Amino acid sequence: MSNIYESKHPLVAHKLSRLRDKNTDPQKFRELVREIAALLAYEATADLATIPAEVETPLAKMSGATLKEKIGLVPVLRAGLGMVEGFWELMPSAEVWHIGLYRDEHTLRPVEYYNKLPTEPTVSVCLILDPMLATGGSATATADVLKRWGVKKIKFVGLIAAPEGIKAMQAAHPDIPIHIAAIDDHLNERAYIVPGLGDAGDRQFGTG
Repeated sequence: MSNIYESKHPLVAHKLSRLRDKNTDPQKFRELVREIAALLAYEATADLATIPAEVETPLAKMSGATLKEKIGLVPVLRAGLGMVEGFWELMPSAEVWHIGLYRDEHTLRPVEYYNKLPTEPTVSVCLILDPMLATGGSATATADVLKRWGVKKIKFVGLIAAPEGIKAMQAAHPDIPIHIAAIDDHLNERAYIVPGLGDAGDRQFGTG
């Protein structure tokens, strides 16, 4: 599991505990998703390449740095939308491309219903944003789409993962790092992560 990065940050642990609480209302839930996403963004982008850039401070010129790679955020609809703002706070120039997937309740397999990616890639790094890595179906399907699009560098960033989802993602895309706030115990018979936090989309949008 060398490319699995489970956050050890105390703020992530604190905010994630509040996020899991069944009594947390949708407004607070959305705030926490955004805040945790920003913390994970900091960790997930630690290896981005930079190039020198001359900066003139009030006192002198100096050599600084600017990001070399153009970043694309790919939230998996709909639950991934809540993570975008947290990333945008740190990288406001990042492009956002949406991929819509839903899980068939009978087969538990992802079904793609929305994809507006342009013909050619416009970014060099894509971050897949999805709060829950459960069966791994949506994450692997999204990665498939991005690789067919031509993106060479992809990362997955989520809040909670099940071992089953990690295993599926690694089997399908061993080259994609997984950045996660916490790895939970297992999936139940309905493919929900246990202990998890319930349905991340319903809890964000108040539809549960």
